[in-house]
Amino acid sequence: MAREVLLFRRAVSKAAATVVTVLLVAVLGPAVDPTPASAAAPSRVEGVLPDGSTYVMDVPANWNGTVLLYSHGYVPDNVANPARNAPSDNVRTALLEAGYAQIGSSYPATGWVVQGALSAQLATLDKFEAQFGPARRTIAWGTSMGGMITTGLAERFSHRFDGTVTMCGLQQGAVANWNNNLDTLFAIRALLAAGSTAPLVRLPGQAAALASTAELTAALDAAQATPQGRARIALAAAFRNIPAWTDPARPEPDADDHDTAQRNQFEALRQFVKTGLTWRQEAEEHAGGNMSWNSGVDYGRIFVHSANRQQVEQLYARSGLSLRDDLTALAAAPRITADPTAVRYMIRNISFTGRLTTPMISIHTTGDPLVPVQAEKAYAEAVSDAGRSRLLRQGYVHRAGHCTFTTGEMLAAVHALDHRISAGQWPDMSPGTLNRLAADLDPTATHAYAPYRPGPYPRPFHLRH
Repeated sequence: MAREVLLFRRAVSKAAATVVTVLLVAVLGPAVDPTPASAAAPSRVEGVLPDGSTYVMDVPANWNGTVLLYSHGYVPDNVANPARNAPSDNVRTALLEAGYAQIGSSYPATGWVVQGALSAQLATLDKFEAQFGPARRTIAWGTSMGGMITTGLAERFSHRFDGTVTMCGLQQGAVANWNNNLDTLFAIRALLAAGSTAPLVRLPGQAAALASTAELTAALDAAQATPQGRARIALAAAFRNIPAWTDPARPEPDADDHDTAQRNQFEALRQFVKTGLTWRQEAEEHAGGNMSWNSGVDYGRIFVHSANRQQVEQLYARSGLSLRDDLTALAAAPRITADPTAVRYMIRNISFTGRLTTPMISIHTTGDPLVPVQAEKAYAEAVSDAGRSRLLRQGYVHRAGHCTFTTGEMLAAVHALDHRISAGQWPDMSPGTLNRLAADLDPTATHAYAPYRPGPYPRPFHLRH
């Protein structure tokens, strides 16, 4: 077994704590100081920031000098939004036992509040440092929209962090996300609800968003009853690369089981329509208008590069419909323009340059229906264009669902980054090594890091372009 795997296994064992201290100093150097910063530190600190955000800090008595700043995901308006400092209780417990301090905030509001989240997270880090002193090592990490926030911290405030871990994040950035969101809604309306005037953008309130949701959902349900409708649903899903396997509670469809894949995509689209419109309305309020457009977009070209192309072609062939005719109809459908002020808001909150200055590990499930895995390709291209690929490593977990990582898979990413920071070079990041490390840290679960290479994101957008 690789030396780093053995080292990390011992690092989480209380019984071997003394041995680990010696090994860490000898192998990784003095950057990891085994002396606790404050053996008398309280186990939990909670408070309120000036912007109204709440924060929570957990500091173990055997603090190893590293603090993890966790950014949580999207919380819709009118939903409880407590401060969180870890993706799950099991992860928090394991990291506390390994000596990591963990902090995080609630953000000052709900909805698309990336701008406020960045400042609240930095203020939380300031609070921590004021009470416990500067950490020897600071790592930002987050899930879903929190992955996007983490990437924003990495690009804009790199001097505060030694490295970052993003998990199931919107690595395509805000403008690309909302553009591709629009593509799918546009295709559903044009292909399944011909003649509909249900608004897709510039939604004046949640009532309007819910009315459009009801109309498009009814169109989806009616279409699912016929072979022709099912083919068109699959085409709409292809513009977003919604995967064939979307629910980890169900078995993965065989590669040629296009009917099961289509049913899974239909169910994912029903949920997407609601969030795609209600969350858009919340985001438009923050942005001051419509932040996405499809003027000049060639949907035929997007389809050619879709991961779902073969499935769609076969379903169309069986249905008797002409795929070319439907793509032509999409090309002729009236386009939607954006409001420049809203686009500028989403560039600030937040789109990416790829200019990393500290190491980042980004992990994603391959069957993510909410943030399809191709988002990782979008960020990898931005980082490559910026000449910073040496600082980015991406890992893929073969599993359905959004952010459905095991505890061990998440811990393995943190420990691998910690090793990279200490050693100055990347450890073995092969799927086999990550799975062995995950099993060491979480022996109760089956871990599924796997070789994977995502295709292109349908609507890439980053600031170097």
